[in-house]
Amino acid sequence: MKSYSKEDQRRMATWAAACAERVLPLFERAHPEDGRPRKAIEVCRTWVETGVFRMADIRGASLGAHSAARAAEADSDAACFAARAAGQAVATAHVPQHAFGGSFYALKALAAADHEGAGAAASTEREWQAQQLPEDLKQEFLERVVIEKRRNGIFVTVRKDENF
Repeated sequence: MKSYSKEDQRRMATWAAACAERVLPLFERAHPEDGRPRKAIEVCRTWVETGVFRMADIRGASLGAHSAARAAEADSDAACFAARAAGQAVATAHVPQHAFGGSFYALKALAAADHEGAGAAASTEREWQAQQLPEDLKQEFLERVVIEKRRNGIFVTVRKDENF
């Protein structure tokens, strides 16, 4: 598995939180009473700002967001994916590669929210995501998080290898 510096890990977490926050309204419109995904983003940002890592807080926030995603799954794929983006973002504090999951689920949320314009929405967001990363991390993102146009629609994938 690839190693990242603590500074890279914090930059990746900041980026993943921003990706998740951009799609958070897709969850909050469908489930306005459920604050777990927003809480996950807040916990992620608190870790970045303070450097204080409490596994129980990180894990609880991540699991809470993923639980919210499961609750939303029956109603809306977009809401489900938006909550998962938040859960992955906060998990970056534990494992840096989870940042790519934050991006991945944010792209899936946008594609699910607009089936007709899924390709354009996901491509535009991926460009925004790439612009937010420092140059030394951007190339890995562009190689790992990929949008593919297939006969049945748009597919977002994360390419994994022995360094992931």
